[in-house]
Amino acid sequence: MRQYQLSESRIRRVLRNPERKEVGIAPGTIAVMQVIGAKKNQKEIWVMYQITNSKLKVPRRSPAYSGTLRGRQNSKLKKIKIISAWRYPGRSPIGKPLPIPDDILEELNKIICSDI
Repeated sequence: MRQYQLSESRIRRVLRNPERKEVGIAPGTIAVMQVIGAKKNQKEIWVMYQITNSKLKVPRRSPAYSGTLRGRQNSKLKKIKIISAWRYPGRSPIGKPLPIPDDILEELNKIICSDI
């Protein structure tokens, strides 16, 4: 995030209000984007994420246990796992995958498969 000068709140904003949503380059991922900058100097912020299921774990001593979450302890919740965020200079073609080197695609596949 430092390399592309992106903050956590900016990434959340892109996730909540994307201008475009496409299939991610890694299997099982989604990529969303927002356009930033002036009309002559447009850039895009891309965020690639994956939706996973996770079990809710609430300790018995927490205040949430006695209230609303008591009956939902074993339920599965959807969780968003952010894989990558980057700036793209210019405008990317709509619906076409971006040219990404094969070695980087292999590295992304290893990261995603090891987390599953």
